[in-house]
Amino acid sequence: MVLKLFILILGVFACSTSVIYIKFSTENPILLAAYRLFVAAIILTPFFIRDLKRHSKTLTFRILRPAVLPGITLSFHFISWIIGARMTLAAHSTLIVNMVPVMMPFFLFTLSREIVGRWEIVGTILALTGVVLLGSSDLHFSRETFNGDIICFVSMVLFALYLALARSNRNIESVWLYLVPLYYIAGLFCFSISLFFINPIKPYTLVNIIAVLGLGVVSTVIGHSILNYSMRHFRGQVVSIINLSEFIFAGIMGYFLLGEVPLIYFYISSILVVGGAFLAIRYGTN
Repeated sequence: MVLKLFILILGVFACSTSVIYIKFSTENPILLAAYRLFVAAIILTPFFIRDLKRHSKTLTFRILRPAVLPGITLSFHFISWIIGARMTLAAHSTLIVNMVPVMMPFFLFTLSREIVGRWEIVGTILALTGVVLLGSSDLHFSRETFNGDIICFVSMVLFALYLALARSNRNIESVWLYLVPLYYIAGLFCFSISLFFINPIKPYTLVNIIAVLGLGVVSTVIGHSILNYSMRHFRGQVVSIINLSEFIFAGIMGYFLLGEVPLIYFYISSILVVGGAFLAIRYGTN
């Protein structure tokens, strides 16, 4: 369990780097989302083929079907996340988009009939107290920042649904049989939408290429894959609370790489979120 928890924290850190790559990139948000998904899908394809053979399965729509709804959900999450992240501070955008514990209990019960335990509720309340505290510091932000916060909130709801779907699909024989089709479907969906807004046949700057590779390899192959893996081994609410700590990593990186200085509320909120995660892990239902 300790090793799986460490892996989950690694995944949360990997996901938190996405806001840095997004901030540095100037690529169209829909095209950027498509490319990061294609990079992840291509890298992981050998694992998909291996497990397809290992479980004596053939590539049919029956194999792909469980990934369709999560793939489309992830597409809209990535698109809205990239747009919103560019309109607000790194720490705050990551915090808002990871307020998943608010929505997760409803999706878990609807999709998996999973009921949140008592200590998970206590941990959630403690962590969300930190969220509300930090959110109160946004009142003086500009109109542009406020719009970014709203977009990130919509993205958060989509993210919660995406993770809950991973929990409901946890019985699929291999995580790669689920994830790789999901990444391809999401990538194709984003790419198709991008054609209405931009011509993908154009020169690409080195900065944007690095951003795509970073988002694909670090934030998606490592980050999102680990989150989906963890939804198989931890209760959904526990994963959502731990994932909330992503804003802590983003805030630290935002300070050192973007010069964004967090307010005092950021530090207090971080303590509350970590405390909530500890209670959910230590005393929550297994």
